[in-house]
Amino acid sequence: MLASFHKECSGSPPQPGTFTLGQALQTYSHDDSGSCSYNHKAAKMRSALSNYFRKRRDVLLRELIVNCRREGEMLRILDVGGQVAYWRRFGLDFLKSQNVHITIINIVETELGPTDDAPDMFMASVGDGRSLDFPDNAFDLCHANSVIEHVGVWRDMTAFAKEIQRLAPSFYCQTPNYWFPIEPHFPMIPFNHWLPNPVRARLMQILPVAHAGRAKDLAMASDFVDSARLISRSQLCALFPATLVHAERLLLLAKSYTAVRMALPETST
Repeated sequence: MLASFHKECSGSPPQPGTFTLGQALQTYSHDDSGSCSYNHKAAKMRSALSNYFRKRRDVLLRELIVNCRREGEMLRILDVGGQVAYWRRFGLDFLKSQNVHITIINIVETELGPTDDAPDMFMASVGDGRSLDFPDNAFDLCHANSVIEHVGVWRDMTAFAKEIQRLAPSFYCQTPNYWFPIEPHFPMIPFNHWLPNPVRARLMQILPVAHAGRAKDLAMASDFVDSARLISRSQLCALFPATLVHAERLLLLAKSYTAVRMALPETST
């Protein structure tokens, strides 16, 4: 398993198990009513592809959880900018089998979600990922999924990345690739994120180009456009130097990147 982990991080895609791309497309193309609008079909396709890639990323994260070093019996995970719903989808049974405890930090309280169904596994609180009140290596694994592109400008990303690396010897930080032609927050128009921001904001007022829908005014559109700043592989490597970077590909193009560092368990001599 450890060898396969290093192979995945070197660029070969992880095996998605029994859930293939063909099955993902089948879930979008099937329609009981026999007809549906273009927008509905497009939304179903995006959802199916998103689920497909999540399952592929799950393989990498599961390898990391199983193999990374832990201090004591419990694996302490810090999820920065996360949600409880993400881990429910990931699999509570697997997390229980690995004796995992997850501390979830999010700057927006309503994003955290309830922890009632697994109170012993989760602790959720409000916090800013750029500056957290935890000591160095307070956790075994730090996790951030599609968060770093939302924290602000470069100096904010730098502060966020330093916290990720400070708080745990192992980490997993995933982010969409700037050079992939479809921006996940603006999926309806390819190359949208390569346009000047004023043009993007104006388009969002005219058309439902973003997953948030059409903006009611320029202020709302500009705020949404500014809410995500995608980065390239070289920028991710600058934020996380000397780190394995896994590329998630669609049609040979890198759709997203994940920076991974795994601290191996100490061997007794």
